[in-house]
Amino acid sequence: MNKDIGPILEGWPHEPGQISVRKVRGADGRVRIQLRLDLGLLQMEAEGRPDGQRPNGCESLLEYCQQLLKRHVRTHGTDEGFTVDEKQCELLRAEAVQYYYRYLAGFVLEEYQTVVRDTARNLQVLEFCAKYAEEESDGFMMEQYRPYIVMMNARARTQLALRDNRPRAARKVVREALEDIRGHFARFGQEDLYSSSSEVSALESLLKEIENKIPTDPVQQLRRELAQAVEEERYEEAARLRDAIRAARHGQDES
Repeated sequence: MNKDIGPILEGWPHEPGQISVRKVRGADGRVRIQLRLDLGLLQMEAEGRPDGQRPNGCESLLEYCQQLLKRHVRTHGTDEGFTVDEKQCELLRAEAVQYYYRYLAGFVLEEYQTVVRDTARNLQVLEFCAKYAEEESDGFMMEQYRPYIVMMNARARTQLALRDNRPRAARKVVREALEDIRGHFARFGQEDLYSSSSEVSALESLLKEIENKIPTDPVQQLRRELAQAVEEERYEEAARLRDAIRAARHGQDES
């Protein structure tokens, strides 16, 4: 069997600056996700651990470590004394990179449930290592990626909400993500980095787009017009607007 993947790559050229992703069906009938790179491609399973491995019979190393934690708690009645050593933390970080590639591919494919699932999973890795890493440095090594993971999770959840025509729910997701990132920088005494964060900039732009999709509250619009009429001393118009506001509020109360 010829092991050269050149013919495959020739039919799928790499485009610098572009994230090229596709789904293929394997000989076993299972769907895989392929991500084109400059020197080849990555192929990932669509479900479970992206490389298809099952560490110690578990879906992922994180799941295995979580099982060890549960076993420790059952034995000792508390999680006190449970730790994850340096090697395990290193392997958890490497595993998280696999999920990063898959949720990046999922976003390009507009498979936002995949993005939500895998970003939430990587946030669990951050929390797990921060709490149980034997070495403090291992506990915080991945924290630098939290703003990006939070942003991608929020972007995916936002797209799902907008698909369901729920712009207010989408707005809530983005606002909560911004507060999460603000809290992240505050925990490390880096509040000044919030305003210059590329993730914050992306989410604020997304928030503006969402707000443009939310219908204007008619009462709020009338109040703005009333304030302008009063400022310009158009009192008859102001009186008419007050009546309109009362009527609109009465209609809202009955609806």
